Amino acid sequence: MRKKVYHLATCSTNQRILKEAGVGDDFEYQNIKEEKITPEQLEEMKELAGSYESLFSRRARKYRLWELSKKELGEQDYKNYILEEYTFLKRPVFLVGDQLFFGSMKKSLESLKKVLENG
Repeated sequence: MRKKVYHLATCSTNQRILKEAGVGDDFEYQNIKEEKITPEQLEEMKELAGSYESLFSRRARKYRLWELSKKELGEQDYKNYILEEYTFLKRPVFLVGDQLFFGSMKKSLESLKKVLENG
Protein backbone atom coordinates (compact mmCIF):
# COMPACT_ATOMS: atom_id res chain seq x y z
CA MET A 1 0.00 0.00 0.00
CA ARG A 2 1.32 3.39 -0.97
CA LYS A 3 1.95 5.77 1.91
CA LYS A 4 3.08 9.33 1.36
CA VAL A 5 3.01 12.53 3.36
CA TYR A 6 3.30 16.06 2.00
CA HIS A 7 4.48 18.23 4.85
CA LEU A 8 6.46 21.27 5.88
CA ALA A 9 9.58 20.25 7.78
CA THR A 10 9.92 23.67 9.46
CA CYS A 11 6.35 23.70 10.82
CA SER A 12 6.08 22.58 14.43
CA THR A 13 2.38 21.79 14.01
CA ASN A 14 3.16 19.50 11.07
CA GLN A 15 5.87 17.75 13.06
CA ARG A 16 3.53 17.30 16.05
CA ILE A 17 0.84 15.77 13.82
CA LEU A 18 3.33 13.38 12.20
CA LYS A 19 4.46 12.22 15.63
CA GLU A 20 0.94 11.98 17.04
CA ALA A 21 -0.28 9.96 14.06
CA GLY A 22 2.65 7.57 14.42
CA VAL A 23 3.86 8.14 10.88
CA GLY A 24 7.05 6.17 10.41
CA ASP A 25 9.66 5.11 7.90
CA ASP A 26 7.10 3.25 5.81
CA PHE A 27 5.94 6.65 4.50
CA GLU A 28 7.52 8.55 1.64
CA TYR A 29 8.09 12.13 2.83
CA GLN A 30 7.93 15.21 0.62
CA ASN A 31 8.88 18.52 2.19
CA ILE A 32 6.77 20.84 0.05
CA LYS A 33 8.96 23.85 0.69
CA GLU A 34 12.00 22.15 -0.84
CA GLU A 35 10.24 19.93 -3.37
CA LYS A 36 7.25 21.72 -4.87
CA ILE A 37 4.02 19.88 -5.46
CA THR A 38 3.59 19.00 -9.11
CA PRO A 39 0.36 19.62 -11.02
CA GLU A 40 -0.06 15.83 -11.26
CA GLN A 41 0.30 15.39 -7.49
CA LEU A 42 -2.20 18.15 -6.82
CA GLU A 43 -4.61 16.65 -9.35
CA GLU A 44 -4.44 13.31 -7.53
CA MET A 45 -5.12 15.06 -4.21
CA LYS A 46 -8.08 16.91 -5.73
CA GLU A 47 -9.56 13.69 -7.12
CA LEU A 48 -9.48 12.13 -3.64
CA ALA A 49 -10.52 15.29 -1.75
CA GLY A 50 -13.29 16.31 -4.14
CA SER A 51 -12.10 19.85 -4.86
CA TYR A 52 -9.12 22.18 -4.84
CA GLU A 53 -11.00 24.44 -2.47
CA SER A 54 -11.10 21.74 0.21
CA LEU A 55 -7.29 21.54 0.03
CA PHE A 56 -6.85 25.33 0.16
CA SER A 57 -5.79 26.95 3.44
CA ARG A 58 -7.35 30.27 4.31
CA ARG A 59 -5.12 30.35 7.39
CA ALA A 60 -2.02 31.04 5.30
CA ARG A 61 -0.52 34.46 6.00
CA LYS A 62 -0.42 35.24 2.31
CA TYR A 63 -4.20 34.74 2.12
CA ARG A 64 -4.57 37.97 4.11
CA LEU A 65 -1.47 39.61 2.68
CA TRP A 66 -2.65 39.10 -0.91
CA GLU A 67 -6.19 40.13 0.14
CA LEU A 68 -7.66 36.98 -1.39
CA SER A 69 -10.69 37.19 0.88
CA LYS A 70 -11.78 40.20 -1.18
CA LYS A 71 -11.72 38.17 -4.39
CA GLU A 72 -14.16 35.64 -5.73
CA LEU A 73 -12.09 32.50 -6.17
CA GLY A 74 -12.99 29.48 -8.29
CA GLU A 75 -11.52 25.99 -8.52
CA GLN A 76 -8.89 27.06 -11.08
CA ASP A 77 -7.82 29.91 -8.77
CA TYR A 78 -7.43 27.55 -5.80
CA LYS A 79 -5.38 25.18 -7.95
CA ASN A 80 -3.13 27.95 -9.25
CA TYR A 81 -2.54 29.47 -5.81
CA ILE A 82 -1.63 26.10 -4.27
CA LEU A 83 0.82 25.40 -7.08
CA GLU A 84 2.28 28.90 -6.85
CA GLU A 85 2.65 29.08 -3.08
CA TYR A 86 3.11 25.97 -0.89
CA THR A 87 1.61 27.68 2.17
CA PHE A 88 -1.84 27.56 0.55
CA LEU A 89 -2.00 23.77 0.87
CA LYS A 90 -3.69 22.50 4.02
CA ARG A 91 -1.03 20.36 5.55
CA PRO A 92 0.15 17.86 6.28
CA VAL A 93 -1.46 15.77 3.54
CA PHE A 94 -1.38 12.01 4.02
CA LEU A 95 -1.96 9.67 1.12
CA VAL A 96 -2.63 6.13 2.35
CA GLY A 97 -3.62 3.75 -0.43
CA ASP A 98 -6.53 5.51 -2.12
CA GLN A 99 -7.44 7.62 0.90
CA LEU A 100 -6.44 11.21 1.61
CA PHE A 101 -6.20 12.91 5.00
CA PHE A 102 -5.19 16.54 5.27
CA GLY A 103 -4.94 19.49 7.57
CA SER A 104 -4.62 19.72 11.32
CA MET A 105 -8.26 19.07 12.20
CA LYS A 106 -8.74 16.52 14.95
CA LYS A 107 -11.32 14.57 12.90
CA SER A 108 -8.87 14.08 10.02
CA LEU A 109 -6.10 12.99 12.40
CA GLU A 110 -8.38 10.48 14.18
CA SER A 111 -9.45 8.97 10.83
CA LEU A 112 -5.81 8.67 9.75
CA LYS A 113 -4.86 6.95 13.01
CA LYS A 114 -7.65 4.38 12.56
CA VAL A 115 -6.53 3.56 9.02
CA LEU A 116 -2.90 3.20 10.12
CA GLU A 117 -3.84 1.00 13.08
CA ASN A 118 -5.87 -1.31 10.87
CA GLY A 119 -3.13 -1.16 8.22
